[in-house]
Amino acid sequence: MSKTILITGASRGFGKLWAEAFLERGDKVAATARNLSALDDLVQKYGENILPVQLDVTNHTAVNDAVNQVAEHFGSIDILINNAGYGLFGTVEETTEEQARAQMETNFFGLLWVTQAVLPVMRKQKSGHVIQVSSFLGIATLPMLGLYNASKFAVEGLSETIAGEVAHLGIKFTLIEPNGYSTEWAGNSAIQTTADIQDYNPVREAFAKGGDNPDAWGKPEATIDAILKVVDSPNPPLRLLLGKVAYYGVEQLYNKRLTEIKKWKDVSIEAHGH
Repeated sequence: MSKTILITGASRGFGKLWAEAFLERGDKVAATARNLSALDDLVQKYGENILPVQLDVTNHTAVNDAVNQVAEHFGSIDILINNAGYGLFGTVEETTEEQARAQMETNFFGLLWVTQAVLPVMRKQKSGHVIQVSSFLGIATLPMLGLYNASKFAVEGLSETIAGEVAHLGIKFTLIEPNGYSTEWAGNSAIQTTADIQDYNPVREAFAKGGDNPDAWGKPEATIDAILKVVDSPNPPLRLLLGKVAYYGVEQLYNKRLTEIKKWKDVSIEAHGH
């Protein structure tokens, strides 16, 4: 059975890679991008199976119009993949209000508007699968990515909540949590804060050094099989880590967190009061 998939941020990176993988196997794909010419090659190759939609996810009205257009065009939306987003690099103190708000507008509010717009379609169908491209930085943090971390932590809390609200309606949710991949996420797509506070130089240097390790970056093509497995699974996971850095990092973090929680158990229980 071919599926109808709506993917945001499909002009490059995971979005484009996955869109092509779905089209390759005969699925129908509505691909949104701010610049439609980036999808020309897919349109030439896959014709009517791809519907390119120009969209800036921060424009609430445009999001609603786009989702209605897709639902009307293909007759259904089986899967939504919220992939639009970018990274804001720099320390939190050096981040401007404009940069902070813009990061949340795209990574959090953009995802919220698209999810809200798709839910009525899926409720009517009594089926659907929403896949949110979060990050392992939605459960762990890295210095120099404070606002990005915060936007993905927000996506995690929001999506887990909606998953609980719609489970009885046959709608599934999955949070995809990749580590760094050699897409343009850390390159052309990234925004940088002004680095003018000298006290943070050691943090900046350590961060740059960590990014220089080629083994830390996953191969984007290696995620294709994973995304197809999630989409085809009758019981998809609520969370799926992508990449060994994400897997081992989060496993270690959760063990450490549990140890600390237990260490302060008596204080926690006593604070209940009765």
